[in-house]
Amino acid sequence: MMTQRKNAIVTGSTSGIGLGIATALAKKGMNVMLNGFGDTLVIEQIRKNLSDTYGVEVVYSAADMSCPQAIATMMEEALDTFGQIDVVVNNAGIQHVAPVDEFPTEKWDAIMSINLSSAFHTTKLALPGMKAQGWGRIINLASAHGLVASPYKSAYVAAKHGLVGFTKTVALEAAEQGITVNAICPGYVLTPLVEKQIPDTAQARGITEDEVKRDVLLKAQPTKKFVTVEQLGEMVVFLCGDAAASMTGAALPVDGGWTAQ
Repeated sequence: MMTQRKNAIVTGSTSGIGLGIATALAKKGMNVMLNGFGDTLVIEQIRKNLSDTYGVEVVYSAADMSCPQAIATMMEEALDTFGQIDVVVNNAGIQHVAPVDEFPTEKWDAIMSINLSSAFHTTKLALPGMKAQGWGRIINLASAHGLVASPYKSAYVAAKHGLVGFTKTVALEAAEQGITVNAICPGYVLTPLVEKQIPDTAQARGITEDEVKRDVLLKAQPTKKFVTVEQLGEMVVFLCGDAAASMTGAALPVDGGWTAQ
């Protein structure tokens, strides 16, 4: 039962999907630890706005999610601040696009560490407390690319497939202890990161920005609409609620029909 105030960590939450999820959880009355990179003043304004708007405690960790020791420090800080960790949303991720035979090894390693290994580290450290209290929610932001592949994204697709497999395994291990573990698999979301890529893609292909959206980014999404960060935030809130207590080990597509094809 979600009666007392819950405490959540959302990795990669200073912008885009992660910030949308953090906002939805704060709106639901959860204390939140933000994490990610960005301008210090901007992040502080985001932190203060969330706290003031929703009357919850919001703190920030600059932990580098490619560094296990930094993740351990972040988890300790969350415990020291909140007393317990109830919800972990593993959202941090990066992308690089190149053919396999041209893929930079350091980019492969970075994508694996941030998109996949970071979820292992946060989960490993959160589970003992969740088991002790008999309640926990671990939600991994995978991708439609956790279910199907696209060319030139070998590291991202491998990491997201791995994240779905990791989700299923931890769900089975924690199934009797009041802990659910699920993966959300979004299609294309119009985040600031994606928006920045649109003009460059239009120029490179000699087409309009609208054509980039419709014929390139949304080509695989039958709805021809971007997934919104608000929709993903509400999905996370649902997974944290009592109605989703029997949902665990699931890979949930929110992709406009992409993986139905």
